[in-house]
Amino acid sequence: MGTNTPRSAPLIALVGSDGAGKSTVGTELLSWMQAQRPTELCHLGKQTGNIARAIARWPIFGRRFDRVLDHKTKEAEAPAGPSTGIAIIIYLLSMRRVHRFRRMEKLRQRGIAILADRFPQIDLPGAIDGPGLSGKTPRGALTRWLAAREQRHYARMAAQRPDLVIRLTVDLATAVARKPDHRPNSLAIKIASIAQLRFEGAPIVDVDATQPLDRVLDQARQAIARVLATYPQTGASGR
Repeated sequence: MGTNTPRSAPLIALVGSDGAGKSTVGTELLSWMQAQRPTELCHLGKQTGNIARAIARWPIFGRRFDRVLDHKTKEAEAPAGPSTGIAIIIYLLSMRRVHRFRRMEKLRQRGIAILADRFPQIDLPGAIDGPGLSGKTPRGALTRWLAAREQRHYARMAAQRPDLVIRLTVDLATAVARKPDHRPNSLAIKIASIAQLRFEGAPIVDVDATQPLDRVLDQARQAIARVLATYPQTGASGR
């Protein structure tokens, strides 16, 4: 089980599959938290999916890119592990997440509350928000070295347990209806993976994201309020 750094400011993680409404719920929760104390929203995902889907919609080139992306995704997910080139790309994307996580830590050390959109995990290597190179058979010395370094980075990040994880749950039909540009099989995998994450023993509150937004927000706010009450109000330095 991981351990937190000294409690300086609340850390709330908002997780859920695509289609669970993280962006909408996160925006509303951020405004509510900011009305009570200095708070920042930190996106701790890679965001590569949004970029890839945007490019895939381009005429002519987009269709070709989508086929290439699908091939590379299958290669990265293969039990034998990705090629060296793909492994390097996966590692660099993980380092982008590490950079964002370090920025989040600095904000928290200054007394700024954090609402994290997604959170690194090591429960399911290679799955949603987990290390991309772990759980596979490396194809070479460089890939083994990258996988080991990536695993250490994720272990350190995962050890900084959130004070609370708000997990938005959604069924596949709703997720597909909300995200028609996403692959249904990919959404199904993410929904199943999210349900298995334990975030190193952090408190988790499951909120049914198929409910009306006001009910989702009310349940999330009640859970967050209990955490905020355990932190004294202190002045936070500027950005």
